[in-house]
Amino acid sequence: MFSLNNTNHVNQFFNMSTSTVQHIILTGSPGVGKTTIIQKVCSELLRKDVPVKGFYTSEVREKGKRIGFDVVSLAGEKSSLARIGNITGPKVGQYVVDLQSFESVALPIFKSLNENSIIVIDEIGKMELFSKSFEIATKTAFSSRNTILGTIPVQKGKPIPLVEFVRSHPSVKLITVDMKNRDHIADEIVQLLTSSFHDLGKK
Repeated sequence: MFSLNNTNHVNQFFNMSTSTVQHIILTGSPGVGKTTIIQKVCSELLRKDVPVKGFYTSEVREKGKRIGFDVVSLAGEKSSLARIGNITGPKVGQYVVDLQSFESVALPIFKSLNENSIIVIDEIGKMELFSKSFEIATKTAFSSRNTILGTIPVQKGKPIPLVEFVRSHPSVKLITVDMKNRDHIADEIVQLLTSSFHDLGKK
């Protein structure tokens, strides 16, 4: 695992052969900027006419207070992932997960498997993994020919099987995002993903 927190680490990581690089997964503390990096990378890939499909999660705030999260597709579709409130559903801390709403946006993304595109999954975490269908689709994606750009939480507490599956996958390059590297790694990730995507497209 590389933290990319100095120039030597950046060079070491991005000078590696792309023949073994298929998937890029970001990890790091909550709020460090993983989703912001994902959004920057996606914007640049689309500018380069690299097909990208997927979703990211965004905070929902009311009067400055976080009340939940939405799932947002790269096509602009938005739906609730979780909310604080006296509602029925599986819970992560104070948040109640809306599985049906989440699946309505997330699951159609996986219909694009094997269409020679980059699949964005932000994130593969506790809330999302209440959906068995999402778990199965994610595992299938990692065995497809697609390149995956995603995020997972840092290791903390009891291991989450699918998160550990992703973390230890032989085709994954795991990047730890921190305060030192978060402002300068998006461009390098774009370069690596573009190279990986074109290499896979030739196979």
